Amino acid sequence: MIAEHALTADEMAKASRHLSVTRDVLVEAVAGLSALQWGFRPNYESWSIAEILEHLALIEGRVHTLIGNMSNAPEAESAGKPSEMDEIILNEVPKRTTKAKAPEPICPQGRWSGEEALQCFLTSRERTMQLLAAPLLRGRVRPHPIFGAWDGYQWLLATGSHTARHTEQIREIKADVNFPGSPSH
Repeated sequence: MIAEHALTADEMAKASRHLSVTRDVLVEAVAGLSALQWGFRPNYESWSIAEILEHLALIEGRVHTLIGNMSNAPEAESAGKPSEMDEIILNEVPKRTTKAKAPEPICPQGRWSGEEALQCFLTSRERTMQLLAAPLLRGRVRPHPIFGAWDGYQWLLATGSHTARHTEQIREIKADVNFPGSPSH
């Protein structure tokens, strides 16, 4: 049986900092947006900034459910060090070099305005940070569709990295020549 242990102080500090910083950078990226800017889409296939925030709030809720069910998750196999995957999550997930299509349940549906989506995200992020105290964050795993099995701690790290990835997408939208209020528009 694999040992299911509490997070170390360093692990808790690293994840707490990552979740806080990615939240704060996102909030800064969307500060002061007008309704027109929240809803702007660079093209038909792209999400608006409001839709990105809705997606982020939905993801956080899914991770909350996943963490809440870790007691039913299979035990991690002993191969590899969890810290190696931790670093991949922190360093590779935020990169936008590879695009992925979100599964339907976490695609935005226009549930909220941009400001409402931001508030839902912030409320969810607060809960995400509280989950750092949850039991069974190491030693049990749930599959990620691209990266394989992740333990609960890795899912929490990935939540922050996923936010960083979409904050970069928001910056790309704001840099679009047709973004409302841009110097050329």
